Amino acid sequence: MERIKNHPILGASPAGKLVDFYYDGKKLQGYEGEPIAMALRVNGIMIHRYTAKRHEPRGVFCAIGRCTDCVMVVDGQPNVRTCITPLREGMKVQTQYGATADPDFGAAKKGKGGATV
Repeated sequence: MERIKNHPILGASPAGKLVDFYYDGKKLQGYEGEPIAMALRVNGIMIHRYTAKRHEPRGVFCAIGRCTDCVMVVDGQPNVRTCITPLREGMKVQTQYGATADPDFGAAKKGKGGATV
């Protein structure tokens, strides 16, 4: 896939050095300073999060930081807008499930009377 060379908000892509980062524990490469979402896209990653209620996949929608479809857990911090957050060496980027990096976020425990706890 081709990289975005001129982002509408961030401007021209920096001529950064090639760096390693981690996506769900897998080592990938991207250019330092480019948006995390761009580095993921070039590596074939299109799903960034799953919605809390319906567990539906989401990815880049607006690419200018206005929506929240591209949010992911970055270095332990949830809800990071990856379309406008610059990539750095060694970043740990995780798919976001609801508001966490836990893929079992939707596994509800049943309490008394069948209520979800």
